[in-house]
Amino acid sequence: MRWTGFLARGASALAVALLLQACGGSAPSELSRSEDPGAARASALESEDLGERLRAVPGLTVLQDVWLSDITKDTRFFILDYEQPMDHQHTGGERFRQRMTLLYRYKPGPTPVVLNTLGYGLTPTPGQSEPTRLLTAHELRVEHRFFGTSRPASLDWKRLTIEQAAADHHRIVQALRPLLGDGRWLSTGNSKGGQAATYHRYFYPDDVEATVAYVTPNVRGETDVRAVRFLETVGTDAGCRERLKSIQRAALTRREELLPLAAGVAASTGATFDVLGLDRALEFSVLELPYYFWQVGGQTLCPTIPAPGAPASALFDFIQRYTYFTDSFGDAGLQSLAPYYYQAATQIGALRYAEHHLHGLLRYPRQDLPANLPPLGVQKRFDVTAMLRVGHWVRNSGQRMLFLYGEDDPWFSVPFEVRESNDSLRFVVPRGNHGARLAQLPEPERTAALEHLFQWAGLDPSAARQGLRVPEADTWSWEDSLEPAHRPL
Repeated sequence: MRWTGFLARGASALAVALLLQACGGSAPSELSRSEDPGAARASALESEDLGERLRAVPGLTVLQDVWLSDITKDTRFFILDYEQPMDHQHTGGERFRQRMTLLYRYKPGPTPVVLNTLGYGLTPTPGQSEPTRLLTAHELRVEHRFFGTSRPASLDWKRLTIEQAAADHHRIVQALRPLLGDGRWLSTGNSKGGQAATYHRYFYPDDVEATVAYVTPNVRGETDVRAVRFLETVGTDAGCRERLKSIQRAALTRREELLPLAAGVAASTGATFDVLGLDRALEFSVLELPYYFWQVGGQTLCPTIPAPGAPASALFDFIQRYTYFTDSFGDAGLQSLAPYYYQAATQIGALRYAEHHLHGLLRYPRQDLPANLPPLGVQKRFDVTAMLRVGHWVRNSGQRMLFLYGEDDPWFSVPFEVRESNDSLRFVVPRGNHGARLAQLPEPERTAALEHLFQWAGLDPSAARQGLRVPEADTWSWEDSLEPAHRPL
């Protein structure tokens, strides 16, 4: 699931085209190398080459510098490392290198810059978020501290806080704003990335002009009970919800039939289950099944739910298909997400899983908690005020913020609240899931959202009213994601 290969300097036009198309880009007719944008390289927007100016920034290393003019005229892609203090309150101590990518377009006039604050690791390939495509903007993607390659050597977990991550993003904006032209800066992020963008605005509200946060939760407490209530009414078919409960009960009642199947999958994939043990891992996957189902699927997939009396293989295949059993609950997946579990156990919280309908069938009740997951042997004290403070600020003071949710996504059970008087909005995609996009909104909500986006970016908002062609919603699959399905992305 993790794509860690670098884009080679000599990547073929076809390879780069596929990367851009996968992110919603287009592939115009090929330009020859002799037609590299020499004029653009000497653009009046810059007194010297952008690559040289990046290399001159203290602490910034250019790892990759690729022209994409074969595919998209006058576009350049960088892979960067930026040196950050592990503790922004004591900058003379340990430092680490934070991974970033920059997609830069050479075009006349001020061009908006979209700061995409990832909540997890970064895939170092050309990509565009939805706001970047809509605005034809530059995009700066930032890997979250403690994920991927952006890991301090000492792994002092006390420094993995929303305050420290926001300070990372603040230093990056300060360092790169002078280099990227006069366009306005906006931030965006998806789920946990949207959380990171929101926390950045909370601590540094003037770093960017506006924020577009996708499927971004605001959890209350270590485990938020609102998710349990949400699952009692999600969708339009009560029978579908009951079938999910029935398959959970059947799987736990017949766990001795399912465990050999789980062991077989583990053996065939090389996955190990030393942290949880196979039995507890299976129980956790069954417990979380409805959350996965509604997060990545939805009402149209209800007919695919097997009957409780179906063969054990059919039950396990259904669970494996939606919960990514080995990736989500095996040792490798748990360890790769240890920074997420630490943050969930100390500040950002998690959803509570419904157990009442499984009474008497659970061997590990109330154990599926971030505090019980890696990193193990580390103190995790939950700050009950952190999310309350952020939520209060967003509701009362957050300016120019747009939150988008999917109606059937369990993370919509814990949304941020906004006030239109702050020029902030919240939209919901009908029957949408965790892949909700602005392009999926019905009219007139879609035009309203686009008008605000363009206005915040300093562009003519009439472009939306005059029939701006909105790209179709992303084809979204968990194979393209960096994280297991039940975690915020």
